[in-house]
Amino acid sequence: MKNERFLPEGYAPLSTLPLPLSNLEELMEQGAVVEGMVLRCDARHDLHVKFCGYDGLIPREEAVLPEISGADREIAVLSRVGHSAAFVITGIDIDGGGRPRLRLSRRRAQAMALEHLLACCPVGTVVRGRITHLARFGAFVDIGCGVVALLPLEHISVARISHPGLRFTVGQNILAAVKGVDIGAKRFTLTHKELLGTWLENAAQFAPGETVTGFVRGIKDYGVFVELTPNLSGLAEGREGLAENDAVSVFIKSIRPEQQKIKLQIIQKTEQRPQPLRYFVTGGTVQFPWQYAPGAGTE
Repeated sequence: MKNERFLPEGYAPLSTLPLPLSNLEELMEQGAVVEGMVLRCDARHDLHVKFCGYDGLIPREEAVLPEISGADREIAVLSRVGHSAAFVITGIDIDGGGRPRLRLSRRRAQAMALEHLLACCPVGTVVRGRITHLARFGAFVDIGCGVVALLPLEHISVARISHPGLRFTVGQNILAAVKGVDIGAKRFTLTHKELLGTWLENAAQFAPGETVTGFVRGIKDYGVFVELTPNLSGLAEGREGLAENDAVSVFIKSIRPEQQKIKLQIIQKTEQRPQPLRYFVTGGTVQFPWQYAPGAGTE
């Protein structure tokens, strides 16, 4: 992964093992990016952090890189309380009781991450991400040290959904591919559906005669579209009492690869919850335009 060096905040578990002071000094000299838990934000909007048994402080002016803070920089600071934050150690002071206290900079870690992402993650690059928040039009994804990219709703999966909350939860770790880079604005746009497999790859998981679970994603006069996987849907005959996003069990009547069609029969509603995402592409790059199925549209 091209962003392995600068992981999203909270992507990996925090280390709670105490470190010798010599190790802290080494991390500071290396300019290494590390993570700690933000315990509180004081009245000056300085962030108080715990890192490997030590207390640290991220001053307000070192809490957010302006280029990636969004419209409300104060929210960008306050929202870190109770969450981990990436930073570099910029100094080590000894208090009156002889205890080391760390001076930290999240802004510097973000600047390093942004520079790396712009230089090393062109369009098509698969990156690790973490969902930071959801909106009607898409998901916002941390792709490194708090550098946030937009994953538009239409690029989440082939199966259409009305809100990204039907696919993701805040704090979820995902994979995504870079769909666009605005060098001037220092902004990234992501896509996700290309990593979830083609029609044939998804259909290969099922066989006629099986009964499986799915979600209602569309109700039309001519039938009901049921999502079997995020990148695969089939058509069932209409049935009363169904609503979009209902979980159902379905009998697979036929799979027709030459027509890219799956015929289903709805059995009943269920209490199913979405399964963990399965990725067919887990690294490297994605080629655009992407072909979902022979003869089908590419985007």
